[in-house]
Amino acid sequence: MNERLLFPCGRIARRKFLFQAGVGFVGTAMGALWAEEGKLLNPESARAAHFSPRAKSVILLYMCGGVSHIDTFDPKDNKLAGTMIDAVGFGDNMAEMKRPVIPCHRTFTRHGQSGTPVSDWFPHIGGVIDDIAVVRSMHCRETNHFPAVIEMSTGHRDRLLEHPSLGSWVTHALGATNRNLPAFVSIGRPSSPVQLSGGYLGASVSATPFQQGDVPIRNLHPPKSISSAERERQIQTLDVLNRDFREEYAVHSAIAARTRSYELAGRMQLSAPEVVDFTSEPDSVKRLYGVGQKETDDFGKQLLLARRLVERGVRCIQICHAGGGNGAWDAHDDMKTHAPLCLQTDKPIAGLIRDLKQRGLLQSTLIVWTSEFGRTPWSQNTTGRDHNPKGFTSWLAGAGIKGGAVHGSTDEFGYRAVENRHYISDLQATILQQLGLNPEKMEVEIEGRPVRLVEKNAEPIWPIIG
Repeated sequence: MNERLLFPCGRIARRKFLFQAGVGFVGTAMGALWAEEGKLLNPESARAAHFSPRAKSVILLYMCGGVSHIDTFDPKDNKLAGTMIDAVGFGDNMAEMKRPVIPCHRTFTRHGQSGTPVSDWFPHIGGVIDDIAVVRSMHCRETNHFPAVIEMSTGHRDRLLEHPSLGSWVTHALGATNRNLPAFVSIGRPSSPVQLSGGYLGASVSATPFQQGDVPIRNLHPPKSISSAERERQIQTLDVLNRDFREEYAVHSAIAARTRSYELAGRMQLSAPEVVDFTSEPDSVKRLYGVGQKETDDFGKQLLLARRLVERGVRCIQICHAGGGNGAWDAHDDMKTHAPLCLQTDKPIAGLIRDLKQRGLLQSTLIVWTSEFGRTPWSQNTTGRDHNPKGFTSWLAGAGIKGGAVHGSTDEFGYRAVENRHYISDLQATILQQLGLNPEKMEVEIEGRPVRLVEKNAEPIWPIIG
């Protein structure tokens, strides 16, 4: 290549050129891609599972703030309303404490052939309950939002290490199947940056955040002022400028990870615009998700995007609903605040299950619905409910999960998990199991110390696995 054509006015500084070119690091990545003539640069390429997987992808539906299991999937008899319950040991408070049980104002209807009761807040999910396994006996240890989110997302309570999220572990173990899209995508606003973090596994396996609204990924398109010919000339120039830089700094892991992320950004310019463009979707499919309806449009688009990502081989899609701060599901003042949130999510979630099923994708896609904890049978002198880590509900669907199953239970008040209790590590072990990963082998060494994703003795929730 004649470099005079690239530098008609003489050489310029590399950093200055990046700004003048107006393409920044994405341009740098595209230069690297052009130079390699399409070779796969990302070392996080697809790797074999430990054994034959049931799930190719997992969709994590995270309801931020603590959903009340008592008002949704774990009905209790209101005959105990007003009963004083011993709440000693709630949170960090070991003092004697009595609280009155407040009534649940929801109506529960048995749905499907399984006859599983579901709250009137979730009529559409009730319609697909035969595809869902409800686990009513989850528990965790943290009572406040931020540490509970860390616990649920990483499987650890301690802050001695920067633990990675579950999606990052999955990416680390299995890699990516589509070189033009991330292996781990997070859609919506999370409750904590930890939900996106690659932690000690590195930035290369952290989540790629997609925004809410009509433009999930920013800066996908080059500036309109740049012609295709100019764009190609810039990419060629960047290759010349980057050649020595790549050779000199290839051994630096942090720089290599950053470079890979921008290389991915460059590839996404080629493929991601089609992924987020719903114009080819039939109106019937959009209606299934509630797209175009005021209450469900935003979340419906997120779940429709999740299905399109699954179709293109994305490993892990995390969708955070009502995140930020403590999360909107944090219903201390009045349980009525759950109503609009249920309305926003009910139809889109049922639509996702139906859509995946009719496309033959549900059998290879694991859907997990959860929150960081549940809510107590009592209030704080209001009509709302407090945080409850001692018992709550999560549910799973698809990828070999037994539909219509109900597993475990809380006590008669809905306070403590009592039958077939499962700590959150069991939920994570279940996800790994369906992805073909042995939880016992999910371990790395940090400064000579073995560190695991899930705690020792954690096991998949076998009774809900077909």
